[in-house]
Amino acid sequence: MIEVVASMARGPVFLAGELMECLITFTNRCPTCPPLQQMLAWASAQIHCQFHASESRVALPTQGNKHDVQAESNTVLIPSRGERGQCVLDTPPKILFCDLRLDPGRAKPIVPIDGPPSYRGQAVKYVYKLTIGCQRVNSPIKLLRVPFRVLVLQGMPEPPFPQDEEVCPSNPFLEEEEASRRDARPLERALDMLMITTSRTMPPLGEDIVGTFNFSEGDIPCLQYSVSIQSEEEIQQQHQRRPGQILSVTGHGRHMESCLHTASSHSLPIPLNVTPGFSTDIVMLRWRLHFEFVTAREPIEPPTVLQNQSEVTVWTGAEHVDVDTFSWDLPIKVFPTNPALASYMSHFSGTNSITI
Repeated sequence: MIEVVASMARGPVFLAGELMECLITFTNRCPTCPPLQQMLAWASAQIHCQFHASESRVALPTQGNKHDVQAESNTVLIPSRGERGQCVLDTPPKILFCDLRLDPGRAKPIVPIDGPPSYRGQAVKYVYKLTIGCQRVNSPIKLLRVPFRVLVLQGMPEPPFPQDEEVCPSNPFLEEEEASRRDARPLERALDMLMITTSRTMPPLGEDIVGTFNFSEGDIPCLQYSVSIQSEEEIQQQHQRRPGQILSVTGHGRHMESCLHTASSHSLPIPLNVTPGFSTDIVMLRWRLHFEFVTAREPIEPPTVLQNQSEVTVWTGAEHVDVDTFSWDLPIKVFPTNPALASYMSHFSGTNSITI
């Protein structure tokens, strides 16, 4: 028996366009078996994105009745074989070896930049997986899948992480170190651009949104307010199942505070496990702050405190106040964060194994 283990050392979250490094180890777990039974014909690694949609909310175009003969063969590598939904994006397979030796392999595919981010919504899902396909001699292909998360920097120039060309000979003694630096260079550039963008008061994942209300200028007092951070999932019009289909709104955090005769401020964190805003030909995701205010219909006199008053004064609010309520939505932009930071909150382990 041969054990195949795939492990993403840095974590299961990556930026689009980033170089992914995954250590793939092949171990002979049956040293007493005949050598012929432990041979591997080949192994390869490939990234694919699987799309899922709710049939009650999304009208997808018909794909026709195409009959794929290769898909029925166990000797053809299809990374999405047996998966639900549609494969909307895949990378060319990266061959690990073809010489039957059971040496560890290291795959370095590039996360596609032209795909959607990882997303699990109410009507649409985009799921990324790294698929390692391997085949023993005279045996069907076996697939090992490692799910991971992709963050996309929307609005960045393409390609966002241009690779520097080598203009001078490399030092043979520092070849491994130079290769490691080249691999890390795209991520460093992406984080630099992300820092420049979010420094303009645009929040990334995991950051707190800090707001301050000044109620001193109003004639009608505000008794209470609440604020929640919400995402809006909208199916593009041409794919809506019903005309005028309503948005799907999901709340990700809420704060409520009584604020009569006060000026209030509060911070609301953006969860690390949510998806920043994006748009595809099927769905659009936006973010907003949803405010709800409770105001009095008439002015309320504030408590009067005399100067140099030595006694304690207790002020009691009115038992009955006629109120009005209204709401306000403030659109905001949410950007990705450092993928290493998002990995701490990911439910993916970045490691998986199979025995063939």
